[in-house]
Amino acid sequence: MNSMYEQRLKRLRDYLKREQIDMALITNPTNIYYFSGFYSDPHERFMALVVDAEREQTFMIVPSLDLEAAEQHSVVRDMIPCSDTDNPFILLNAKIGNKRIGMIGLEKKTFSVHRLERLQEMFTGVTTNDIEEFIALERLIKSDHDLVQIRRAIAITEEALEAALRQVCVGMTELDLTAELEYRIRKLGGDKPAFETIILTGKRSCLPHGKPGPYPIMENDFLLVDFGVYAGGFCSDITRTFVIGEGTKKQEEIYEIVLESNLAAIEKVKIGTPYGHIDRAGREVIAARGYGAYFNNRIGHGLGLDFHEIPSIHGENTQVVQPGHVFTIEPGIYLPAIGGVRIEDDICVHSDGKVEILTTYPKQLCRL
Repeated sequence: MNSMYEQRLKRLRDYLKREQIDMALITNPTNIYYFSGFYSDPHERFMALVVDAEREQTFMIVPSLDLEAAEQHSVVRDMIPCSDTDNPFILLNAKIGNKRIGMIGLEKKTFSVHRLERLQEMFTGVTTNDIEEFIALERLIKSDHDLVQIRRAIAITEEALEAALRQVCVGMTELDLTAELEYRIRKLGGDKPAFETIILTGKRSCLPHGKPGPYPIMENDFLLVDFGVYAGGFCSDITRTFVIGEGTKKQEEIYEIVLESNLAAIEKVKIGTPYGHIDRAGREVIAARGYGAYFNNRIGHGLGLDFHEIPSIHGENTQVVQPGHVFTIEPGIYLPAIGGVRIEDDICVHSDGKVEILTTYPKQLCRL
């Protein structure tokens, strides 16, 4: 396991040398985990993985209260505790021995302006380079170890869904079902939900990112369940839509169109195919049936340590499918007068060209 992190750190150092970046200051907790094996949410406190390319020096600045956990889990053995009253940039400067730093690599989406100003006060004349894209591309290719963890997260997701659905009845609220589902996640070994669970009923199911509320499930409602599990460092993400009772012919029609779109997009997945073609393959099915205006989001996104990663699967993306990519396919139709349907699967592409649908929960219309 340690060798995996050491290889990742070596590739990072090689990149820094090629780009003539003196030092990387990685502060996104997920990226710190990717390179070190240690994860913690520092909240407002400062935490960083520091990689000095020239001297091949790697160390971490961690909140003092996390020091013991970091020492237990990180492959990086050199730790600097940072108390609530310490200035982390003074600690950084002291650690590198007042060495002059010309360029520092940062994740610019993560590093705040406030911290940048404090950094520039300490290192006069320093310039910055965004290393976010390099790290994202490194994380894009999933290893066999990564896939083991993703499959585990998906297995917990599907077992939790099956158990929670057995409790569904007319009158149960969205919040009731959310609580039941998230209880099952933890009972089955999931660390936490991968994101805020979306459970919506009736017309509210037309809200792609709506929040569960005190709304009762009623006869002939759509019931949309979109959730994921964080387990072993990796995420799952699945959506299934159900009908309570018999439902209507219109609901069945909408559901079948979305299912056809889902299958058409998955059929398009092949090594070397631009992601834009995958989005269009699913979107064209919905548009051809007259519902194009009611599918107004991308058809999928990358999945891994975070539940939203690259690639962003939209019609303009020219990036191509490669072995090791894991992503979602999730078309939907959202009708304010009726409700919404979304069907989401997690997909993996293997080096032999095989396209594996990692999610196995049935997709045929299910009436509860």
